[in-house]
Amino acid sequence: MTGDTTNADELKRPLDRSLNGPGTPDEWAAYLATTPPGPETASVLPVLDAEKLSHTGRIDALKALERHTAWIQAQQAHILAALEADAQDALPAGVWDRDAEGGWNFACEEVACALKLSGTTAAKRLEVARELDRHYPTTLGLLERGVICYMQAVAVTEACAVLDPEVAGQVEAALVEKMPGMATGQTRRALAREIVRADPHGAEQRHQARKRARQMVHYPQDDGMAMWGAILPAEQAAAMTQAVDAHAATLADDGRTLEQKRVDALFDLVVHQAGGGTPAPTGRSAAVVQVTVPLDVLIGDSDDPAQLKGYGPITAGQARDIAFAEGTTWRRLIIEPKTGMLIKTDPTTYKPTAEAERHVIARDAYCTFPTCRMPAHRCDLDHVEPFNHDKPSAGGQTTPENLGPLCRRHHLMKTHHPGWSLERDASTGIATWTAPTGHTYINRPHDYRD
Repeated sequence: MTGDTTNADELKRPLDRSLNGPGTPDEWAAYLATTPPGPETASVLPVLDAEKLSHTGRIDALKALERHTAWIQAQQAHILAALEADAQDALPAGVWDRDAEGGWNFACEEVACALKLSGTTAAKRLEVARELDRHYPTTLGLLERGVICYMQAVAVTEACAVLDPEVAGQVEAALVEKMPGMATGQTRRALAREIVRADPHGAEQRHQARKRARQMVHYPQDDGMAMWGAILPAEQAAAMTQAVDAHAATLADDGRTLEQKRVDALFDLVVHQAGGGTPAPTGRSAAVVQVTVPLDVLIGDSDDPAQLKGYGPITAGQARDIAFAEGTTWRRLIIEPKTGMLIKTDPTTYKPTAEAERHVIARDAYCTFPTCRMPAHRCDLDHVEPFNHDKPSAGGQTTPENLGPLCRRHHLMKTHHPGWSLERDASTGIATWTAPTGHTYINRPHDYRD
């Protein structure tokens, strides 16, 4: 993050130049997109006039404004934390406790009125600010430097709320270097995994408590519809999803979308299998629940988290329950220790073409566009270097090194949209996307160590 090391003199020089004659709006946008935000840089933001910027400049301006938004939100957090402290200091001596806070602490009401927020939203803002100020100053510092967004900071406070302060500090420290390169969803998944790793016993206890509270859910919705489902253990949900998908694949191609078929398959499995109508067709594909678990966790020497495909981190106890359940099939995955990238799948159970597909899906886990989380098994396998149909030996080989999963949208964009291009480093698995503006965006393969 070279922008974070810019010193005050370096920042002052271009600002001084602006007094005599600033650069072009595009030059300012590029500069502000990588410079730590603050009062000085905020004072020149008006130069980022959308009408005077090129398309490339507008992207840089967007990044610059987002960094300053984070900086402003950090300043708000400081003020909110101070207001919270003021309110607590004003409480009558000897009567304050957590139960009495709602009766005496009126900071929430004042913030709600000042910012035109609901009481619930104001209370949440105060809670996040208090937690950042008291327990997560490093995360607050990242927000102030504009290298993470506010929702990432919120994610830290929410995910770590179940932990003791010392353990929460360990989780935060483990992610400090990674968060600036993550989207909010990636941050939440990384937090979930680090929490299981840092507090395996607590994670198992919380899982068992939630398991005991499993329940059916049924909510009415508009236009004669309803939402129906269940809150249940993640491994059961994964198995049910796979069973529904397998049954949906057997339904007639009659114009229904995939989602419509999945809903119809769920109804068929529940109602007809239960004897409410015609039995469901037989001969469906077996459901597959994929769990990635280190060997030391499998044999009980470690309580590090495992990874349940389609869900995320699960406890070591859940992983062992799945692994040793009747009918479980194990497949070997080999990873590169330094990068955590999958380099080889067990070739003994599938033909080579199926093996290559299985390898790429397991290696990348998701669509290789940086912000996309479409599961790889629902993506197209794209040739990074286009396949040469006229002369296949000339390039674009159908090998794992030249294949990557792309959802249909990003596959079409790469193939048909002028200006978008993709390169993949075979040694690291890093995919580099170049936008029509010349900006580059990095996507790393799934790291099986995390």
